[in-house]
Order: sequence, then structure tokens, then C-alpha cells
Amino acid sequence: MKKHKVLDLFSGCGGMSLGFEQAGFEIKLGIDNWNESLATFKNNHYHSDILCADLANLKPTELEKEYGEIGVIIGGPPCQGFSISGKRNPDDPRNKLYQSFVSFVDYFKPNAFVMENVPNLVAMNGGNVKTQIIKEFESIGYKVTYKIMMASEYGVPQNRKRVVFVGLKSGAEFKFPDGGYVNQKITASEAISDLPDEELQDGTSYILEPQSEYQRWIRKGSSSIFNHQITMHTDQTKSIIDLVPDGGNYKSLPKELQNTRRVNIAWTRLNSKKPSFTIDTGHNHHFHYKYNRVPTPRESARIQSFPDTFIFHGKKNDQLKQIGNAVPPLLGKVIAEELLKYLGASDV
Repeated sequence: MKKHKVLDLFSGCGGMSLGFEQAGFEIKLGIDNWNESLATFKNNHYHSDILCADLANLKPTELEKEYGEIGVIIGGPPCQGFSISGKRNPDDPRNKLYQSFVSFVDYFKPNAFVMENVPNLVAMNGGNVKTQIIKEFESIGYKVTYKIMMASEYGVPQNRKRVVFVGLKSGAEFKFPDGGYVNQKITASEAISDLPDEELQDGTSYILEPQSEYQRWIRKGSSSIFNHQITMHTDQTKSIIDLVPDGGNYKSLPKELQNTRRVNIAWTRLNSKKPSFTIDTGHNHHFHYKYNRVPTPRESARIQSFPDTFIFHGKKNDQLKQIGNAVPPLLGKVIAEELLKYLGASDV
């Protein structure tokens, strides 16, 4: 049976594409404007093409000859280009990126699209932005539903929320699956406790046996560790974080040290017994629950549900940015598996 062909817009390193691939879809092309993320995408999606392009200026007609019919379009365009009324602001350059997503869906008329974004988009301008997005896709022939999904409820060891819009050309109403991990969420220690404090050269064999079912799953097919490079902190930084207990934050510090970093997320440690908070793109404010350093790219990738076989390219800061901006692959897979129930056998 043919696989459904997927076009990934704003692909980044390919987190959502990986989830769709794991669910049985065929990723034809990933488009992004950042070469480092595309290098990661290409080296982990061997059978997929990449295109470095500014989607604000790329026309879908330029791709039709090469890729023909597309079954599903996925991606996470910026949606900040909306006015107070909820309508698109024609003068905001970011609006062109959102409009490009709409244009590609309108042109290729895929059987479905999946668009994800930050959860506060739903409440922006009193809900007008969400309403306008739905209206735009309905006007080109799609039945649209949305949900704010909590990644930890679907097996990702991270309390990360994303709003996901799913549109079906058939007119059916997509029903989001319930999470199977609501009462048994994967913890930070279950995700990364087998990874050591010290830096490892890429390709180093595992030092410890898997400590959890999650680690057994995420190490499947991998015999060694990549992307486990540590951040070198000053002695002062290490001495301060040493005062913060597992799961603590700046409030755990003596009064005279609480304002050494003027952001409310500063000096926050992961909680070993809970899912991680939403990981960032490498701002060095969040620390390991045990070690006096920020998580390595591999530890962050584990928290995002990237398997150990998925290797990130670029400098360490580039890797952290790619990981922090990605859709957790496991969340993408859950959506993709449910979507298959609506799409049936593929002819594209």
C-alpha cells in the first residue's frame, strides 16, 4: 500500500516529520530557512528532500512539477501577524509566513493538514485569532478542529503545551485522541538518568544499562551516545546551583543570591520525579536535577522524545536551538496515527 506523502513547512530539524514517519507516512520534503536545522533533517530523514528557502517568497507552483500531489501538509508557521481584531495585518512581515502555509494548503489541496503553534494563540485577542485561522481554512474547503495538547499526557517526559489545528478535506471532524499517560507521566529521571555528568565524545558506548522502560525504548537501535557535550559554567554559577535542591528554583537560594539573574525562571532545577518543564533553546537558566550544569543536547533531546538514533548537526548552541524549537516526535506520532484513521488507503 502506498504511503501518504507529506510536505513539512517550517520543518526545523524534523521533529513532527519524525513522528509522522514513525506512524507510516512518507516525508517528501522539509522546507526551512536555516541550513543547520536542514542538515539535521536530511541526515535523519535519508529518503526525504530538503529545501532552504524563505517561505514568504516561495510559491507552491515551484514544487508541483517535482512532487506532484501531496497527501498531508504539516508545519508550525508564526501567527503573530494578526491585528487586534484577529484579522491578518497586511503590514506585518510575519503574516507572510502564515499566509504561505495557507497558500500551500489551498494550492495542493491535501487530504489533511496539521498546523501547530504556541498555546496562547488560542486566547490571543479574545479568541479572535483562533477564530480567524479556522475561518480561513474553512473558506478553502477544510473542516478544522483544534486542541491544546499537553505532551506529558502522551508519553513525552515534558510538560510542554502546543495548540494543534487539524483540517480534513473530506469534511469529517477530527477527534483528538486522549492521552494514555495522564496518571503515569514519564519523569525527568526516567528520561535521562543513564547519561553521565561528564562530556562524551560522539560515538561513545553506553556506560550504564537502561534505568527505565523509557530509556530502553529511546535507545532502541542505538549502540552509542551522540550530542552529549556539556556547557562549561563558571565556578560561581556551579556554586550557586549547588545550593538549589532537586526540583527547586531561585526561591531555594539565600536572599542575597535570589536576584543574581533577573528572570523568574532562573536557577530552576529539573524535578527528577516529575516530567520536565518546557525546555528552552539553550538560555542556560534550567539545570539538571542532579548535576550542576544545564542539560546537554542529548538530554534535551531525550526530554523531547527524540530517539538516540537521531543525531543533531551544527554547533552545540545550534543543536539546543533545534531541539528546543521542535515538536516532540512522540506527540507528532500520536497525531499522525490518529489521522490515519481518517485518511484510509493512500493514492498520493
